Amino acid sequence: MSRKHRDSLLIGIHSVDSALSRVPGQVSSITIAQECRNPRVLELGDRAREAGIKVVTETRAVIDRRCDEQRHQDVIAHFEATNTGTEKDLEQLLDALGPSPLVLVLDGVQDPHNFGACLRTAEAAGVNLVILPKDRSASLTPVARRSASGAAEVLPILFVTNLARVLRQLKERGIWLAGTADSSGQELYQADLSGPLALVMGSEGKGMRRLTAELCDFHLRIPMQGSVSSLNVSVATGVCLFEAHRQRSMK
Repeated sequence: MSRKHRDSLLIGIHSVDSALSRVPGQVSSITIAQECRNPRVLELGDRAREAGIKVVTETRAVIDRRCDEQRHQDVIAHFEATNTGTEKDLEQLLDALGPSPLVLVLDGVQDPHNFGACLRTAEAAGVNLVILPKDRSASLTPVARRSASGAAEVLPILFVTNLARVLRQLKERGIWLAGTADSSGQELYQADLSGPLALVMGSEGKGMRRLTAELCDFHLRIPMQGSVSSLNVSVATGVCLFEAHRQRSMK
């Protein structure tokens, strides 16, 4: 995988704990506040040392500056990601996924909290690969990683320069593209999501771009019963992915 997006900062107890539990080999160092007396944080330091990971201490003020004043709970970690890549990694990844992959495409999701929440849901629903444009999209900031609750460190994630070209590659591999649109006549629960599938979600405000929407094989909408006209993109992603998961688990 590409190293272009490799250097990242993990902030807070949960993010650091998840990385130590799931991918300790990608944690290069941990920094703990000198003033810290929290046994959960100190236990993270002990685990890191046992795994051969460098543990250093800094004042809380120094950690505050490194985190741009985000709530860090006295612990941060430097993380060297091996699960992110670019367009050139797509074919190799698809070859390894088998005949019926589940892919999530995020076309222009820009809020890091939404991005992280989408990743968290994707990992829980069994998504094999996440694809998003390199430009006009959220990146794997500490905020996004924290919202992802560990998913950002284990899910294969591709940042691509030409999303339309990548979507065509998916279609050539027999992967159906299912776009989401409030105007679609087909409801989510009427669609067959059990085969090789890429779920395409649009941005928070404008939805999918025109070319992205045109490349989709079909569109679906989430049936709404109340007066609210739409859902937050991370919530909508969860609803759609878990319906796909439900159908796929019944095969």
